[in-house]
Amino acid sequence: MALSRLRRGERPDEPEGGQEDESPSGWLGGRLTRRRAWGIGAAVLVLAALTGTIVWMAGSDDRALDDACDGVLAKDEVRAVLGDGEISVSNRTKGTFEAKAKGGSDGDGANTLAVRCEVTADGKGSVRVNIEAGPRPRTTYGIAGMYTPLPERDTLAVPLGHGWSGVFGTDNVRQDDNEDGEGTAAVLLECAKGGTSLLITVETKLGGVTLDDPAVRPDFVRTATATAKAANDHWGCGASLGKPIRTVGLPVNEDEYEPLLGADGTCAGVPTAARSAVSTARETARDRAPREACALGARDGSPRYRLDAYYGPYAEETRAEYSDSPSQDGPTPADEPSGRLGQSAYWASASCPDGAEDALFLVRADGTEDDTRRKPDLTYERAALKAFAERSARHHGCEAPTTPAG
Repeated sequence: MALSRLRRGERPDEPEGGQEDESPSGWLGGRLTRRRAWGIGAAVLVLAALTGTIVWMAGSDDRALDDACDGVLAKDEVRAVLGDGEISVSNRTKGTFEAKAKGGSDGDGANTLAVRCEVTADGKGSVRVNIEAGPRPRTTYGIAGMYTPLPERDTLAVPLGHGWSGVFGTDNVRQDDNEDGEGTAAVLLECAKGGTSLLITVETKLGGVTLDDPAVRPDFVRTATATAKAANDHWGCGASLGKPIRTVGLPVNEDEYEPLLGADGTCAGVPTAARSAVSTARETARDRAPREACALGARDGSPRYRLDAYYGPYAEETRAEYSDSPSQDGPTPADEPSGRLGQSAYWASASCPDGAEDALFLVRADGTEDDTRRKPDLTYERAALKAFAERSARHHGCEAPTTPAG
């Protein structure tokens, strides 16, 4: 799998070799209406018994919502965005979760819990929820989709704020028309013991709305925070929770650049560079988000470099992808705390409290096909990475990062 796709937040292709279809349409033939669900209910229960997977598929009544996502789906919030009409529900739960699990093992003691449910209302939209426990067993490293990715190909995801460790992202922003509004909200629950976590990711699609409307945006995140609260109780995670969200920022578009010298968010403290023509930045606020980004550009905003910070499961998956990448020569973030990647990229890392996954920081060329430059400014790349990583790590309560030497 090309690492550049991972870095841009795109979901990689499913691996070859007969992997099962993980999409909702692949679960026992896809979504079922209530009539069809009751017709094959017995067969579903038999299959669940044989595979160890709990599967519930149902129609439009609220009992289907009560059982969705192992019973933690925020039913009221889903109904608030999809209405009270006919719905279809698909659901899948597999694996286990232990609050004291240890990651990086061959499977014993690591978390394998993966819960997915989707609610669809014809003519209205859909809500898809993924709940994934971490850390994952090392045997899953290199397998596409360990955790649900964020949409960040063309925009920068913004923090949820209000005390939540989470982000809101989209690749479908500022449409200026009535196209479907699409947004993804992710909430990271950092459990009280053992460095374990639960990542709740909710993908919402609503017809006839635009994310430009600030009154609409909270509808795209409330299902995630309410489901996270229920999941926290259901699995005994013991994470600290945020407050109700009434306002949500808008993901940052490619044309929203500002002078780098005035940056006060994720790009704060990052130096300019005459040789590399770096003088502008696109940034977000820094507010406990498990994913942070700073996009550096030339005077006209054309992309030059991108800085990324990964925490918790996002750091774990990024390292896992590098660990299974034969195209990389020499050490990678899966092997060492810091170093150089190829011709024009560096990484750094920082130890974080309570046994959490080490934070990972990357700098790479932006606006190029392979994330490299023919004549890179290596001194500037290291300086930019150091400034970015130090501020990010300090904000998250992590130790001073280990950064690459010259």
